[in-house]
Amino acid sequence: MALIQTAERVSHVEESDNYVFQRSLFAYAEAAKLVNGKVLELGTGSGYGIEMIASKATKFVTLDKFENTNVNELVKANGNIEFLKTTFPPLTGIADNSFDFVITFQVIEHIKSDKLFAQEIHRVLRPGGKLIVTTPNKKMSLTRNPWHIREYLVPELKALLLQSFSSVKTLGVYGDDTAMEYYHANKKAVEKITRFDVLNLQYNLPRWCLQIPYDIMNRWNRKKC
Repeated sequence: MALIQTAERVSHVEESDNYVFQRSLFAYAEAAKLVNGKVLELGTGSGYGIEMIASKATKFVTLDKFENTNVNELVKANGNIEFLKTTFPPLTGIADNSFDFVITFQVIEHIKSDKLFAQEIHRVLRPGGKLIVTTPNKKMSLTRNPWHIREYLVPELKALLLQSFSSVKTLGVYGDDTAMEYYHANKKAVEKITRFDVLNLQYNLPRWCLQIPYDIMNRWNRKKC
């Protein structure tokens, strides 16, 4: 077991992740209403959404740079699921026009070449195929996340995707009163911590030296909330 459980890979068993987990699960539930045929997922994570999507697909291929025991078990138990351990972009070994849908949730903010990422997704989609993507709304972020290369405002993400796709529909995930109470409590807790950052180090230091302190404080704050 890792000494530090990163908050970047949401756990479906860690209680303090529940707020983020439910938000992430919602994306899979909504995508499951739309997908059919061959579906490609970029960024498997812990695999908690696999069964929802695979049950709607004739073939479901999911890619991640890390293997996961839960995912391997799902692959063995379901004949239409395939897991590939790889990094991307590019989507090496995946043919042009080979998928009806591509889904990628909370991944694009980690991708250095987001333009190539979008181009490669467009390449592997069949004519008329669709991409379903989620990413944090920069407007709602409470502090800098050093694990993210960038975050987007809605017009920024739309402009990026329109370089590869002919049309883009933007939606949002919103919480009920309970979820928003948690958000505001979390926001207050983060503000109490960041008020000591008088030199604005969270934005001036390189990402790599902030990642572990961020994970420790983020996990502590989630448990507290």
